[in-house]
Amino acid sequence: MSPEPPPPLLSVRDLRVHFPTEDGLVKAVDGLSFDLARGRTLGVVGESGSGKSVATQAVLGLHSPARTRVGGEVRFEGEELIGAPERRLARLRGNRIAVVFQDPLTALSPYHTVGRQIAEPYRRHRGASRREARERAVEMLARVGIPRPRSRHDDYPHQFSGGMRQRVMIAMALVCAPDLLIADEPTTALDVTVQAQILDLLMELREESGSAIVLITHDLGVVSGFADEVLVMYAGRAAEHGTAREVLGRPRHPYTWGLLTSMPRLSAEAGRDLVPIPGAPPSLIHPPPGCAFRPRCAYPKEVSGPLECARDRPEAPPGHGPACHLEPARAEALFAERVLPRLTGRP
Repeated sequence: MSPEPPPPLLSVRDLRVHFPTEDGLVKAVDGLSFDLARGRTLGVVGESGSGKSVATQAVLGLHSPARTRVGGEVRFEGEELIGAPERRLARLRGNRIAVVFQDPLTALSPYHTVGRQIAEPYRRHRGASRREARERAVEMLARVGIPRPRSRHDDYPHQFSGGMRQRVMIAMALVCAPDLLIADEPTTALDVTVQAQILDLLMELREESGSAIVLITHDLGVVSGFADEVLVMYAGRAAEHGTAREVLGRPRHPYTWGLLTSMPRLSAEAGRDLVPIPGAPPSLIHPPPGCAFRPRCAYPKEVSGPLECARDRPEAPPGHGPACHLEPARAEALFAERVLPRLTGRP
């Protein structure tokens, strides 16, 4: 009898993040569930506005209670974080759970040197002396590829390029070797060479400490190379979830197909146009009834019950599965017949 798997490091159940506005209630995240174990990387993908960043910010309690309604469960090593005291969350942030924000220009303070900003969480959470924290900050600047780290330690964010500011953000997140790292588009402003170095550094951290990583990105190439699992989000919910091999190799949701066929590929014929997903993401205040992707989907007629898509909102099953009314066998056949030839460059 095989032993039971260890409990997940992070467990999210029916997460809801809603924003009241004058026009109505914006359901930015509306019933999201997933688990993440130690030593694993979860790639979260989807169009802008699908709820990726909003969901992960809720893990750390970064939404203002006065302007946000947050519900569901977020458990870190079994401890419920939604509704936890701010003092408790402050002990976790930057220490056991760290985040790399998408825009380093607004995330970094213009009034303090980059070295001080990197050293601050190390002193606060590890009780290090000022000198020890400085040496640790210099070490982290070197690890993320900042030239002359000892002299650049005393520079301010405005003296760094956009890509270098992003590397400073990553150094700040990694300084305490967190158990969970949330990386929100961590390589957007970097060239491909530095991008590969940063991703290798994140994977090195994961191997050294057994930490888990949530990698939010639009780059499916990055996901395929570094993620163990993939969560595809659409309209604040999970469209598809499974291992990277399953979701990227044998996807079952038409939205995932659209993301894959809209990417440029080396195998494509010269001059061949990309195939974008038609239409636009739905309103999060007044989403369409039934399946949120239905207005943009090319396959409603392939569903056994044609009215299902317009009437019933599909739920993603546990394990690898899409939130789609297509029968699994029919979804696999459609992927092989209509989508795979576009991905492989075959007519």
